[in-house]
Formats: sequence, C-alpha cells, structure tokens
Amino acid sequence: MVLDRHYLLWALVVPLLAALLWATYFIFVLAVTPGTAPSAVFVLPFLFGGAAYAIWAWAGGHGATFLALWADPAAWLRIGLLAEMQLAVLASTYVAGPVDTSLLTLIGDVVLTPIIVSLGIAAYRGRLGSRVLWAGMGLCVLGGALAIVGTGRLVAVHAWDDVLLVAIPVSVAVYFLLSARANEHAPASAVVGQTVLGAGVVGLVLAAALPGGYAGLVRVAPGPLLLLIVTGVTSFFLAYAMYFASFQHAGYVVPPMMMTGIPVFAALLGWGVLGIAIPLLGVIGIPVAVAGSLVALRGERSEGPPAAAPG
Repeated sequence: MVLDRHYLLWALVVPLLAALLWATYFIFVLAVTPGTAPSAVFVLPFLFGGAAYAIWAWAGGHGATFLALWADPAAWLRIGLLAEMQLAVLASTYVAGPVDTSLLTLIGDVVLTPIIVSLGIAAYRGRLGSRVLWAGMGLCVLGGALAIVGTGRLVAVHAWDDVLLVAIPVSVAVYFLLSARANEHAPASAVVGQTVLGAGVVGLVLAAALPGGYAGLVRVAPGPLLLLIVTGVTSFFLAYAMYFASFQHAGYVVPPMMMTGIPVFAALLGWGVLGIAIPLLGVIGIPVAVAGSLVALRGERSEGPPAAAPG
C-alpha cells in the first residue's frame, strides 16, 4: 500500500517534531540544575504551557469548553495522571539521567500504547496481528535502547526508585490514550490545555512537599526562568499539540512509535549542547530506530484504516 504524503506528515514528521521538543525538556532541566529548585522545575513549565494553551483555546472560541472541564471528574483523572507522570519523569531525570529516563517513556509509548489500543478500542482490535508492525515496533525499541546503552550511563535504581520503572511507562500510555479519546468529543486545545494548567495547579499544592518548596518557585534567576518559560511553550504546549494532532490524523498506533525519537534526540542534544559524546552503539541505534519507524508505518498502514471511527 502506498504511503500518501498526508499520512506520512501526520504519522511520521509531526510526531518526530513532538519527540524533539520533548527531548529538549531533559536538556533544559540539566541546564538549570543546580541552582533552581525542583519545585520550580516541576511547577513552572506546567503553568507557562497551560497559559499558552488557555490563550489558544480562547482564541479558537473554545473558552466555554475549557471552563466546563474543571467540573468534569474525568478531566481531573487526566490531570492526576499527567502530574504523576511528569513528577516521575523529573525524579528519574535526577536519579538516572535524561537518556535512561527516555527509555521508560519509550516503553509506554512504543509498547504499551499500541497494546492497550488494540485491546481496548473496538476499531483497532486485531490490528497487532501484523508481523511487519511487530517487527517495526521491535526495531524502534532496539534502536532507542541502543542509543541509551551507548551513553554508557544505565543506572540501577533501588528502593522507591523502583516505582519509576512502572509509574512512567503506565502513566505515559494511559494518560495519552485517555486524552486522545477525550479529544474526539471536545476541542483538543480545551481538553489538553485544561489538563496541563490543572497539573500546574496540582503542582502548586504539591510544591510544599518538593525540594525548594514555595520559596523555590519565586527564587529563580532570570536565565533559568527564561529556560523554564521556553520549556513550558515547547515541551508542554507545542509538543502536546503536535502529538495529539497526529493521533487525530494518523490513528492511535503509529504516532506513539515515533516517540522512539526521544532517546535518540536526547543523545544528540546531549552531544551537541552539553558535549556528551555518543559512543558507537548510540550511533548505530539512530538508523535502527529510524528503520523501525518506517517498517512500523508500512505494517500498520497495510492493515488499512480502522473499521470505524475509534470508539
């Protein structure tokens, strides 16, 4: 089956751009650390990204929906998942480093999301029967893992750190799928914007228990503050907007697989910005991940469009 340009754009190009923007998050976190309190690193990007989303929703005429969602229990479930996911990602970034953390998000995106989709959404049931699709998924994970192992910095986790091994992949998969489903019935700008801003509100409550506390929220130097504003706009607004748009145009299976680009981009940015060398394994992993993405595209597309609109 020929892969048309529209499908390639939304299934491959746009998700990869989102992956690049998410990868910059790790670089920005390391750039402002030490010197900036974890409470500020956790809360402020949510607030800045949520504010950008709120402006977008209002400009698009979806302000009423944005406000109504604050009374929706399902919206608060998404908020809780997003806040928990980002808190776990931030903690793992401090404990194990950015590239290792991206492996956990990779498992949630590339492995758990397609499986949950095929089991829980009627229109996609049975679509994981394609051997080509499984081969592409395997290459995606292998390429991302090689990029991570190539950094030579896989870190063993202990005690409460073990929670991160489960919390990150599961929350990634469940949050994005619940949000994508909600976007089918309401404007994405309102749904995702309310979730991001809501996570910032939850973060304000949690800030008292985070290192730095409330004082850390206001004692941020101008340079790190600018980076946190940029992080909010890129990783918490534009990346989410691109990713959920790709779900709407290309379905629920292939776009998550493109998140294999996160560890690849994290390694490349770490090399280009922070001067962290990429060993041979990491270099090999990049084309392997790209090849896996293309194979997965072919395998999923060969199954044809879903039997009906997802539901």
